[in-house]
Amino acid sequence: MPTRLSDYEVDQAIGGLLRFGVIIAAAVTFVGGVLLLFQHGGAPVARQTFQGEPAALTSIASIFRGAMALNGEAIAQLGLLLLIATPVARVALTLGAFALQRDRKYVVITSIVLALLLYALVFGKA
Repeated sequence: MPTRLSDYEVDQAIGGLLRFGVIIAAAVTFVGGVLLLFQHGGAPVARQTFQGEPAALTSIASIFRGAMALNGEAIAQLGLLLLIATPVARVALTLGAFALQRDRKYVVITSIVLALLLYALVFGKA
């Protein structure tokens, strides 16, 4: 039977997760930025019109495919995706901690929050 976690242990785990997530996201974004400069640094810039990200960078699957192909834009986008995923992972970790603590009220509340976050990430339109 799992042991009950103290609030201090939960706080330490959450802090570690957030720290790790931000460091990894920053490192991946940095690598993507460096690759992007090497791959497209000499390209002319058209400042007359705004161009959003390419269609290949608008879905999670295509971002992963581009990152595996060492596309600098895709790797930088993956870093941003990891940065967005970090607080979602925090909510999931908190849900697990509340479940281990057998705190039903907060398990329900955190489950609703996690479901809303995931729904917004998957089905939300910017």
